[in-house]
Amino acid sequence: MAGFKALKGQGNGMTLFMAFLYFDMSFMVWTMLGPLSTEISEALALTGHIMTAGEKATLLSLPILSGAILRILLGFGVDKFGPKKTALVSQLVVIGALLMAYTLGSTITYNQLLIVALGLGFAGASFAVALPQAGQWYPPKLQGVVLGIAGAGNIGVVIDFLFAPKIAEIWGWEAVFLVGAVMAIITFVAYLFLAQDAPSSVYTARPKKLKDYGKLLKDKDTWWFNLFYAISFGGFVGFAGYMKVYLMNTYSVDMEAFGLEVLDESNVKVVAGYFGALCIFAGAVLRPIGGTVADRIGGIKALYFFYGTVALLAIVIATIDLPFFVAIFVLFLIMANLGMANGAVFQLVPQRFGKDIGIMTGIVGAAGGLGGTALIQTLGWSKGTFDGYTAGFLIFATVVIVALAGLSKVKTRWRTTWGVQAGGRI
Repeated sequence: MAGFKALKGQGNGMTLFMAFLYFDMSFMVWTMLGPLSTEISEALALTGHIMTAGEKATLLSLPILSGAILRILLGFGVDKFGPKKTALVSQLVVIGALLMAYTLGSTITYNQLLIVALGLGFAGASFAVALPQAGQWYPPKLQGVVLGIAGAGNIGVVIDFLFAPKIAEIWGWEAVFLVGAVMAIITFVAYLFLAQDAPSSVYTARPKKLKDYGKLLKDKDTWWFNLFYAISFGGFVGFAGYMKVYLMNTYSVDMEAFGLEVLDESNVKVVAGYFGALCIFAGAVLRPIGGTVADRIGGIKALYFFYGTVALLAIVIATIDLPFFVAIFVLFLIMANLGMANGAVFQLVPQRFGKDIGIMTGIVGAAGGLGGTALIQTLGWSKGTFDGYTAGFLIFATVVIVALAGLSKVKTRWRTTWGVQAGGRI
């Protein structure tokens, strides 16, 4: 609460709220295909196109991939044209993609869906706009709480899983895109009139150049942070995007029984959305807790614990035939630890690259998106090749173990070099 009280009389509260709303709406739209994957697959089947496991993984991973790449592009847009103009243009592309999906409806083809997925990637890139939009209005001492508020928009993916399957059940899957488009238009209008770019008296822009990115990409620590965030955020967004497919393919009978007995509804897709939302909620809301833990014990120790837990649980879910509710609990813990690891990674990044945090946010954020893409593709490959997810989870666990080995490799150097002057626990 002390952090929130410190905001009183500082910056621009309405712009901060609009940055949060824009990011929340964008994150919800970015991951919209995940909770609708089964409904869309069934619609395509009626037109004669039976999606393979690989095609489904490609469709779900494409918004994540394009969002990762577009973060850097929108970052340049923020520098050259300002956050507000960049956000409005990006939002128009997203609205167009949503209306395209709704208009085509049941006649949509797989290739047209891929175009929609690319358009939704602009929503995923909103990270590179919303955070600068909010942060430019506030002094350095308040950046933590300000960026925490603006970044809390990742809760949007939980809203997807809670409501999208139910809307699809009542009005059809196309209606979800219409609802999303209406909400995006309302957000666009509100943002147009209420959000403001910080004036030069408050913030002086220092546009980034390609050579700035090149310089940082030559630093080996950049690549370590890319790996760590590709696992934590990539794991979070990858599992979030693929969660419903995994639950439907693995536990559809259990979820249908649960729906009939407890929820008094037999639509297993809706039940899958509820359980998916529960698991994703853990990762979305616990990110600040991870940052707090890292502040107290150091980011490296925190990542040891979070990654170690994730690796162990991934091996468990890969090698043991778990009962449904035990599996849900394990997935909940995996997502919780990935969410907290996100906070721990960004406890370390500003301490190592404080003068280049804007550029590093774009680079590391893009790596997170690429990690999510790789995870979805790996799970899809595992299902298509072996008709199960054992190989996919084991590959993910192996990558996490590699990251743990990387932490062991860099921890002494980090603590004895830049960590000495970092000002926080390493």
